[in-house]
Amino acid sequence: MSQATLSVARGLALRVPSLETTAAWLLAIIWIFPLLYAVWAAFHPPAFMVRFDLFAPLTLDNFANAWSQAPFARYYLNTFLLVSGVVLAQFVVCTLAGFAFARFPIPGKDLLFMLVLIQLFVFPEVLIVENYRIASSLGLVDTITGIGLPYVASAFGIFLLRQTFKTIPRELEDAARIEGCGWMAILLKVYVPLAKPTYLAYGLVSISHHWNNFLWPLVVTNSVESRPLTVGLGVFSAPETGVNWATVSAATLLSIAPLLIAFLLFQRQFVQSFLRAGIR
Repeated sequence: MSQATLSVARGLALRVPSLETTAAWLLAIIWIFPLLYAVWAAFHPPAFMVRFDLFAPLTLDNFANAWSQAPFARYYLNTFLLVSGVVLAQFVVCTLAGFAFARFPIPGKDLLFMLVLIQLFVFPEVLIVENYRIASSLGLVDTITGIGLPYVASAFGIFLLRQTFKTIPRELEDAARIEGCGWMAILLKVYVPLAKPTYLAYGLVSISHHWNNFLWPLVVTNSVESRPLTVGLGVFSAPETGVNWATVSAATLLSIAPLLIAFLLFQRQFVQSFLRAGIR
C-alpha cells in the first residue's frame, strides 16, 4: 500500500466518528433531555408544556408560584446545614481513621480495615430499619443530626485517605518529628496539606450524594423544620397536591440549581481534583 493511500485512510479514520464517540453523544443526549424539558416547562406558561413553539412567551411565574407554595428557603437552609455538617464530620473522622490505618502499627489493622471496607458492599437501604431504631432511641428522629449521623463514618472516605497517606514519603514525617512535631501536628502540617486533591475529590462526591439523598431523609423526617430539598420537592410534587408540572419543573430547577451552577463554574477544578486523586 502506497504512502498516499495510507494518508487518505488515516484522514478518513480521523473524520469518521468512532463508535465510542457516537455512543457518548447518544448517552449525553439521553441524559440531558429531561433537564432540557424541565428548563422549557419552567420558563414557559403551562399551556406550552407540550407545545414546543420557538416563539412561546417566556415567564418567571412558575418560579414565583413554586417559591410561594412551599417553604423552599427553609429547605435550602436545612440542606446546607445537613451537607456542610456531614462533609466536615466525614473529613475529621475519615482523616483520623485513614491516618491510623496508614501509619500506626496497630495489631490486626489489616483485618480491621477489611471490616471497614465491608461497608462498601452493604446497601444503605438494608440498614434503614436499624438506623431508624437507633435514631429513635437517641431522640434524633425529625432532626438534621439524625439525617446525617449514619453517614459520618464513610468507608469510601477512609479508603481514599488511607491510600493517599500511604503514598506520602516517610522522610517528610521524620523531618517533622525532628522539628519536634507530635502525631497531630504531623497529620495537620504534613499529611493533610499534601492530600488536598483527595479531600476536594471526596468532598465533591459527598456533597453531591447528600444533596440528592432522598430515601433516608424521607423516612426520618416529619416536619418542615428538618426536611431537606429532595424530600420537600417530593412532597411538593405529590399528585394529591394538584400542582401543575410547569411549577414542579421550576421547583426542580430550584433544587438542582446550586449543584449545577457550581459544576459549570468549577468544572475544570472538579476534573483536575479527580485526576490528581487518581494519580496518587
